[in-house]
Amino acid sequence: MALHFSRAEFARRQKSACRELARRGLDGLICFRQESMYWLTGYDTNGFSLFQGMYLGADGKIALCTRGADRLQSKYTSVIKDVRIWTDREGATPAIDLRDMLESYGCRGKRLGVEYDAYGLTGARAKMVDAALEGFCRTEEATDIVRLLRIVKSPAEMRYVRKAGKLADDARDIAMADCVPGASIARIYGDMLGAIMAGDGDPTAARWPIGAGQEALFVRYHTGHKPVSKTHDQSTFEFAASYRHYHTVMMFAVLTGKIDPRHRAMFAVARDALDAAEAAMRPGNLVGDIFKAQSKIIAKSKFSRTTLPACGYTVGANFPPTWMDGCFIHSGNPQVLNPGMVFFKQIMLLDDRTGLSMSLGETSLVTSRGCEQVCHAPRHLVCN
Repeated sequence: MALHFSRAEFARRQKSACRELARRGLDGLICFRQESMYWLTGYDTNGFSLFQGMYLGADGKIALCTRGADRLQSKYTSVIKDVRIWTDREGATPAIDLRDMLESYGCRGKRLGVEYDAYGLTGARAKMVDAALEGFCRTEEATDIVRLLRIVKSPAEMRYVRKAGKLADDARDIAMADCVPGASIARIYGDMLGAIMAGDGDPTAARWPIGAGQEALFVRYHTGHKPVSKTHDQSTFEFAASYRHYHTVMMFAVLTGKIDPRHRAMFAVARDALDAAEAAMRPGNLVGDIFKAQSKIIAKSKFSRTTLPACGYTVGANFPPTWMDGCFIHSGNPQVLNPGMVFFKQIMLLDDRTGLSMSLGETSLVTSRGCEQVCHAPRHLVCN
């Protein structure tokens, strides 16, 4: 079997989820998030793009309802023993198959939590599930049950995070060396991804926002990458490395040719703000304290209007379409920092008036002693 964690590890995770179900007075949970299924059982697939749902009872019983295409995938990658298959056919209503599975576990009339905030559960599918379960059981939103358990990584998970960090550093070195006047951004992208895959990594859960010139101000992936100017240019690299689906993310800029003094000033602010954010990553602090620390640095500069109202988020074992894990670093976030949490912190200064940008970010782990960098953005201005 292709299990990436021990059965004892999965058993501990399932027990912690069952305790939370009992605390909330729920008889079970219907999981639609692929991250939840992977974390609880090891089930590894991209089949969540079509309908599937997993049941976790408060008594620890587990069953999966999925398509025939994932029958063997679920068998070989997970600890799930009961797999029910819904059949592809014209007019198929797989939510009925899900309800029949729940019926066999005595869920009629019970109170069940549902992971409604899931990329695989489209609006149409959610309506289908609600219609199938109406009058059968009581349901309520419970997306955060597993997500909040996943936010603190076990020692076994931390090993994968650190491995992903090493792969991110390898990709960083390629970008720093290859981003020269006239270089192809698309070629650099491919070489970076190739290094991650050659290191036994995975394709990441999202496409990378990388671009030169005006595209260096973009914070989302776009098609049609222009090459680095043959004279002078700015290029932004925001990318991730993934190992067993555990992500680390990094962000930095490379300048080529003649350097604008304003770029140097922007970098100094971004570097100091990132250092302040990492200094605030201590157990007992709040996530909002991280945002406050970097905001104080930027507010004292002349670039305060160029920044964004959030400066990062948690990462972990993530599946497409995003590696963002849901706990965002923004003003007032009351989440308490605990050892084992993993955050990507990013400082972005995007000046549409001058056309200049500067970014710096890396992934760190909260430990009992403070912040441990698991990948390493350059602390000097990269100029080629």
